[in-house]
Amino acid sequence: MKKLSLIFLSIYFLLTACQKVVSPPEPVLPVPTERQLAWHEMEQYAFVHFTTNTFTDKEWGFGDESPSVFNPTAMDVTQWTKTFKAAGLTGLVLTCKHHDGFCLWPSEFTEHSVKNSPYKDGKGNVVDEVEKASRADGLKFGVYLSPWDRNHADYGSPPYVEYYRNQLKELFTAHAPVFEMWFDGANGGDGYYGGANEKRKIDGKTYYDWPTTLELIRGMEPNVIFFSDAGPDIRWCGNERGFVNETNWNTITADTLYAGKGGIEKLLNTGEENGISWIPAEVDVSIRPGWFYHEKEDSLVKTPEQLFDIYLSSVGRGSNLILNIPPDRRGLVNEIDVASLLGWKKLIDERFAINIALNKPAKASTVRGNSPVYEALMVTDGNKETYWATNDQEQTGTLEIDLGESKLVSYVLVQEYIKLGQRVKSFSVEIEKDGKWLEVAKGTTIGYKRILRIDPVEAQKVRLVISGSKACPVIHNLEIY
Repeated sequence: MKKLSLIFLSIYFLLTACQKVVSPPEPVLPVPTERQLAWHEMEQYAFVHFTTNTFTDKEWGFGDESPSVFNPTAMDVTQWTKTFKAAGLTGLVLTCKHHDGFCLWPSEFTEHSVKNSPYKDGKGNVVDEVEKASRADGLKFGVYLSPWDRNHADYGSPPYVEYYRNQLKELFTAHAPVFEMWFDGANGGDGYYGGANEKRKIDGKTYYDWPTTLELIRGMEPNVIFFSDAGPDIRWCGNERGFVNETNWNTITADTLYAGKGGIEKLLNTGEENGISWIPAEVDVSIRPGWFYHEKEDSLVKTPEQLFDIYLSSVGRGSNLILNIPPDRRGLVNEIDVASLLGWKKLIDERFAINIALNKPAKASTVRGNSPVYEALMVTDGNKETYWATNDQEQTGTLEIDLGESKLVSYVLVQEYIKLGQRVKSFSVEIEKDGKWLEVAKGTTIGYKRILRIDPVEAQKVRLVISGSKACPVIHNLEIY
């Protein structure tokens, strides 16, 4: 009996030794950093515009507003964060200073701040309150500090850049960790400028010396994500209407781009197939027509259905969504906005309630090295670290999911394993009907996540067809709803 056991063990070890170890695909460069991967997984978060503009009914303050106008009557930042959490948002980026220069914290470098407002008799610190409430409700905290300052007398000259950096140091010292630093291309123009009341122009490419500023902040916060028109970590999507292009490459060549440069909207909206840097798009849009609260816009708040459409054209196209939700003059997220946000979350929960492909049988046209490590079942196992892959020379292929019985199919969600780069250039979704495969949807890029909405159709078998790819396709997830 002992001899028989030894024979079986010998056969087992022999078979194991003979198995060929199949190497994973080589990365298609560039690939995301760890902090970019963490950002991708956040998917959607809040933007909060709140300052003197809320009380003057302006979008861009001129810079001459008195701090005394900032006087919310029922301020409750926990109402903001609990609303955002309930709406399925994962973080909050606060406009700590907009173009008017008014600071929501008691900055030691200016008198144009909340310390000279009636709010809490000048003892308030909105940035600190929002950060603490965010952390209490499990939201990541980010900051927006406008580079343009229509209040500061030195704007346009070198001393202002030092002022800007000093305020960034104040924020990052007091509020770490900060997941995102947001800055835009609205730079220079008419303003109060300490009483000068004039128009000032700056060279957006050189004036701020961004490399030095970003190096300073990276030294304080190694994992912060920098947003601007051209990155360097994430880019603008090229519009403020709530969508990125259906073809959306996470890669772009940013050496000739900078915040505020004109004529680059189309490039930012699509990315570049052969871009040399991983700089994915962030879609910024407001729940209202304006970025700040205006009572006259109460009837124009986006509906849950409109927000759901925006979700599909942002997160559903491989981007992240930063949704602006401006508090009203009370210092509360208005009831109309709350209802819309919660209605939106309800739609998402209902329409993506049950992944009917989870753990269902799957087969592929080809499997990398015929290895079980890369087989079709990897796309339905719910594990984000497993994936299906083909052999290096095969840049097309199919994945077929058997649902076991006929089901109503309305949405198909696909994800590439982007740790190895973005690859797919064209694909389609088919269902089997009367023994034949019928195309019901098609797309170009996939990236971190692609959601396709199709006319609801009954099907037992669903097939993903990769018809073009930069290298062998690497798909880690396929969900069906």
